[in-house]
Amino acid sequence: MNYGMGAYKKTSLRTASKEQILLMLYQAAIASCRKAIVCIEDDNIAGKGEHIAKLQDIIVELSNSLDFKIGGDVAQELSSLYDYLLHTSTQANINKDPKLLKSCLSVLEILYQGWKDAIKSLKSSEAENSAPNANVNGAG
Repeated sequence: MNYGMGAYKKTSLRTASKEQILLMLYQAAIASCRKAIVCIEDDNIAGKGEHIAKLQDIIVELSNSLDFKIGGDVAQELSSLYDYLLHTSTQANINKDPKLLKSCLSVLEILYQGWKDAIKSLKSSEAENSAPNANVNGAG
C-alpha cells in the first residue's frame, strides 16, 4: 500500500504544472509547520527538528525559485517573507516556541491562498480569452 502511494505522489509531481507544484510546496510547508507546532506542544524534540527542517527546506526551495528579473518588486517582497520565515522558524526551533511557528503558519496560509486565488484568476482569464466568440461572424 505504501509503495502505491509513493508511486502516485511521484507521478503527480512529474505531471503537475508549475502552478500545481507551487501550491503543493506551500501545502507541504503548511503541513510541516503544523506538525512542528504539535511536536513542540507535545515536547517531541526529535519530531520538532524533523518537521522544522522540512519546512525550511521547502522555504529555501521557494526562495531559490524566485525570478527577480520577471518578478521585480513581488519577487523582492517574497524573498523578504521567506527570509522572515527562515529566521522565525529557526528561533522557534531554538526556543521551542510554538507561537513563532504559528506566526509562520499564518504567513504561509496567506501566501498559499493568495497564490491559489491568483492561479484561479489567471486560468479563468485564459479560458475567457481562448473561448470562441459567437459574434465573430456577425451572428448573434
